[in-house]
Amino acid sequence: MTLSFPSPQFDDAVAAVCHGSASEVEMRALNELLRSDAGARDEYLIRIELHSRLASDRDLFSSASDAEAGRCLADIGLGDQRTVVALNPAERTTPKRLLPVLALAACLVLTALGVGGLWLRQPASRNGATSTAVAMLTRAVDARWGQSTGPLRVGSALEPGWLRLESGLAQVVFYSGARLVLEGPTELRLVSTSEAICPTGRVLAEVPQPARGFRLKTDQFNVVDLGTAFGIDSTQARTEVHVFKGKVELLSGTAARQSLDEGQAAVSLGNAPPRLMAARAAAFASLFEFQQRSLASEAFRYEQWQFASVQLNQDPSLVVRLDFENLNGMDWTLRNAAEKNQSVPEATMVGCQRGEGRWREKQAIEFQNVNDRVRMAVPGEFETLTLAAWVRLSGLDRQFNSLFMCDGFEPGTLHWLIRNDGVLGLTVFGPGSGNFQIMASPPVLTLDKFGMWIHLAVVLDGKTRHVVHYVNGDPVSPHALKLGPPFRLGPAELGNWNARSDPNPAPSLVRNLSGSLDEFELFSRALSDAEIRELYAKGKPDP
Repeated sequence: MTLSFPSPQFDDAVAAVCHGSASEVEMRALNELLRSDAGARDEYLIRIELHSRLASDRDLFSSASDAEAGRCLADIGLGDQRTVVALNPAERTTPKRLLPVLALAACLVLTALGVGGLWLRQPASRNGATSTAVAMLTRAVDARWGQSTGPLRVGSALEPGWLRLESGLAQVVFYSGARLVLEGPTELRLVSTSEAICPTGRVLAEVPQPARGFRLKTDQFNVVDLGTAFGIDSTQARTEVHVFKGKVELLSGTAARQSLDEGQAAVSLGNAPPRLMAARAAAFASLFEFQQRSLASEAFRYEQWQFASVQLNQDPSLVVRLDFENLNGMDWTLRNAAEKNQSVPEATMVGCQRGEGRWREKQAIEFQNVNDRVRMAVPGEFETLTLAAWVRLSGLDRQFNSLFMCDGFEPGTLHWLIRNDGVLGLTVFGPGSGNFQIMASPPVLTLDKFGMWIHLAVVLDGKTRHVVHYVNGDPVSPHALKLGPPFRLGPAELGNWNARSDPNPAPSLVRNLSGSLDEFELFSRALSDAEIRELYAKGKPDP
């Protein structure tokens, strides 16, 4: 691709850079043009500055006191104050100095790294988080796990080690592509992306061609798959291997390598040589029916949630409840399902995509770019508040990632967000310039929780002066509240933020969420620990 200046293609490429959607081909072409054409460079810098100035609506810029509140937060160093979340730690460049700085930075980067490296790539951290997981739990039906395994949720990443399924069914998908359906009681040790050990239990394996060579060991056999489907029924004294499709190889200490074709099976007792017999699919009927049973279980859980929702909607303290049901491509209005409170009749989606929720039949909304948000206006004053949401994170792309945030820094307003290191933060603003309190949890949203539905909640109790953060029904961080009521929400957003600051907002003021939202509640009272647990239990995808 070759760009010229001026041209419509140049206009499109610069616009794509501003919105973070430029392809690698566009970036290379733009890089070459800016290296060679001074006029294109000047125009590029002007448009980048214009975009940064228009990132915030000028009509929403706050007074000097509001801007001063944002700047005061920049003076707070983290140090040992691990619960402090700065709102705007970056010092802003004044308008007169902005253009030369941008020009110098652009020229340096063009020379050293190219435009693509500046806008699309972040420097890698030397201590970046890694994962040793080899598989993931993708489905479960009535699964009860042993105490040593602990409670596993669908979507959990699985590291090497033991899985002990006491009863029910579960599906494990290895990163190689192999899929194992387990029926309890079964013990399975995950070794690598292409190897597992099953001393006892019943397992149905489906191994596609990319996972060819997957090994499943028992006390009697080492089963090497050659791209097939097979089942094993194993105890410490006896193992059966049934091939339903394709071919496997059997290795044992007492016999030479042996092949089993489709329709064949082998059984080994103790140290005796394997004995051939016909494969019996009926013996693994419950495992073959796993997909159907899983879908039926999901549908049942969805119906249970719908029934619980009808009861929840009658709670007189429920101010706002967005369930994201019955969405269609033409309607951007979200009905408030709270039956006893009509002070907030509806909310409005700006951007956002419709997606799959916690269950296949359920809908959710996806936040994919800096435009996506849900707008609402909550009138009145409150002594206590509880906010709760079901969230699925795709990543923590910003320094601060918005959950629910009031438009500005007015007295009594709130900012509920996630920091890019997995910290949950709630900021409460009081009267006067620089009067605020930040209550932040430890890093609780780790990489292994990305892609999973997580229930988040925060209780703000102005009567007892305390704040508590919750993750999946469990309290993770209590705080003493220094700023008392009344709390006033007013215009607010889910998943994004209209920054009310000066005309040149720092990057930290861009706080869009990258992920999905399936449900949101706002209560005018402080829910107890038991009520938060119940809210999570009735809404979690798997029972």
